[in-house]
Amino acid sequence: MHPSPAPPRPHRALSLIPPMTQLNTPYPSTAYLTGFLRSRGVEAAQADVALELALRLLTRDSLARVKELAEALPAARRTPSVESFLRQYARYDQTVERVVAFLQGRDSTLAHRVASLALLPDGPRFEVLSSYADDGGGDPLGWAFGALGATDRARHIATLYLNDLADVLRDAVDPRFEFVRYAESLAAAQPTFAPLAAALAAPPTLIDELLEELTLAAVARHDPTLVLISVPFPGCVYGALRMAQAIKRARPGLPVALGGGYVNTELRELSEPEIFDCVDFITLDAGERPLLALLEHLEGRRGRDALVRTFVREGEGAAARVRFVSRPEPEVPFEEVGTPTWDGLPIHRYLSLLDLLNPMHRLWSDGRWNKLTVAHGCYWKQCSFCDVSLDYISRYDAASARTLVDRVERIIDETGQTGFHLVDEAAPPKSLRAFAEELLRRGAQVTWWGNVRFEKTFTPALSALLAESGCIALSGGLEVASDRLLKLMRKGVTVEQVARVTHGMAEAGILVHAYLMYGFPTQTAQDTVDALEYVRQLFAHGCIESGFFHRFACTVHSPVGRDPAAYGVRLLPLPPGGFAKNDVGFVDPTPMPPGVDHDLLGRGLRKALYNFMHGVGLDADVRSWFELPRGACPRPTVRRDFVERALRSAT
Repeated sequence: MHPSPAPPRPHRALSLIPPMTQLNTPYPSTAYLTGFLRSRGVEAAQADVALELALRLLTRDSLARVKELAEALPAARRTPSVESFLRQYARYDQTVERVVAFLQGRDSTLAHRVASLALLPDGPRFEVLSSYADDGGGDPLGWAFGALGATDRARHIATLYLNDLADVLRDAVDPRFEFVRYAESLAAAQPTFAPLAAALAAPPTLIDELLEELTLAAVARHDPTLVLISVPFPGCVYGALRMAQAIKRARPGLPVALGGGYVNTELRELSEPEIFDCVDFITLDAGERPLLALLEHLEGRRGRDALVRTFVREGEGAAARVRFVSRPEPEVPFEEVGTPTWDGLPIHRYLSLLDLLNPMHRLWSDGRWNKLTVAHGCYWKQCSFCDVSLDYISRYDAASARTLVDRVERIIDETGQTGFHLVDEAAPPKSLRAFAEELLRRGAQVTWWGNVRFEKTFTPALSALLAESGCIALSGGLEVASDRLLKLMRKGVTVEQVARVTHGMAEAGILVHAYLMYGFPTQTAQDTVDALEYVRQLFAHGCIESGFFHRFACTVHSPVGRDPAAYGVRLLPLPPGGFAKNDVGFVDPTPMPPGVDHDLLGRGLRKALYNFMHGVGLDADVRSWFELPRGACPRPTVRRDFVERALRSAT
């Protein structure tokens, strides 16, 4: 008799986070996918290789290897960061593992020695302390942390220490290395795969060797039948492909799939097959349905032609080509995607950092937040600078408040932590009201924050309700504080409305952060000066506590990129190639004063905002922040009591 064939091995999916994302909390994509797959009966595990790599680099053994590489550099190639590291190596060797333990919360009493500025070596990154306002007693950090803020003060100093080490790793080990934007230039809007292919073919650096070792250890530990690598940002692509490359060499029959935010925005027109030397499948948009189809394909229950939103390579050698397979199938409803799980991630090993002295940026980098989404997509989906044509914005699908709070309670039971970051593009006010009411009805004691639109639905009463339910901070787009440009952006708000809404939030005790933009099509120097005057008044009246100015970038999937003539600009031709495509250059014929451009204006905007956040210069003429040619800076046309009048009329 012939023996019966062995039953097919059940699928086990392993989701990996590649370097680099965040050091304070896991990027949530693997938690979402792992929770979803388990809800469908699939064995699923996850690992944060980005964190493991950072923690391995921040050891005495690794620093000893870095020292050897730094000493081998010719004198002409030793940067100030490298020279400082070598000169103070003994102190780095003695402190690096203690600093990591402190930032992980395992050695809190070390804060007192770190805060004194006497324990840690002070590399070039510490020069920023000289730019901070003196408290009058010779203490450059007294204004920020006072006499009792030793732990926060120490976290900021320890973060500068880590940034110094990151600079040494960049200058002595791998010129592409950063703790966040790792090798970003190889992938961001990169028209061809050639630069990535060359980097992947080069001899491995120390960082590459450690990354490959950690990746293979995770694969050996979980023994998956499918590896999923989530790539949210351009600064994760090189690391993700290095990991995939290592898996292919060690386990050539193990399928590897790539997905995530970077893929969804930049690889939608992929035609270069070389990337498939590293991976087998690349999926677009929400991953649930493509993953179910892929698992059925790997089980032999559906052919390749029945995959969903998936790129594959067909043919070999010169005949190879990329094929996009997308059989239309209904999406998995957001109500049914399951609860994210952090099971398998080392949630107590993340580093709580304090990089920029900005109250909202602190929330992003300090503490481990459970990431949660109120709804898939954006309920507004009209802003002209946003990728509104893509699934992650255009397909709006919300879950009920009961389902959301069920997820909150399960996550708290699993992690023991009650902090939640709502990661929606813009959480809908109706859903937030129901969410807050359900939290209060159940007596759930949580802390949460997220992103919204500053629309009139956020009344003072709603803000008070959100605060009572645990909301501590809300961020939203004021963008260019100009009613003309807000209308052109189709933002759906006015400056006066933003003043009233944010004031109500602040009165409820909610920290308010404003996303701000400059360089939008047709924006003039007058628009820019007026926008800064609006922002000054919002800070002066306590409507906002935090903000950040960024330069407008045109993307091919936004309304501006799809219809530039409607916004008065002309797009520049994209370079030839079949790899990444997202940012696109443009020409804006809007006249500017002689010697003035958006880059010059942007420096003044950022300088002003930094001071406003620290209560400095709130009564000064906003023109003083711009270092423009004489006579080139227009006088603000905004009434200096604009916000005050808006708030009076609201009451």
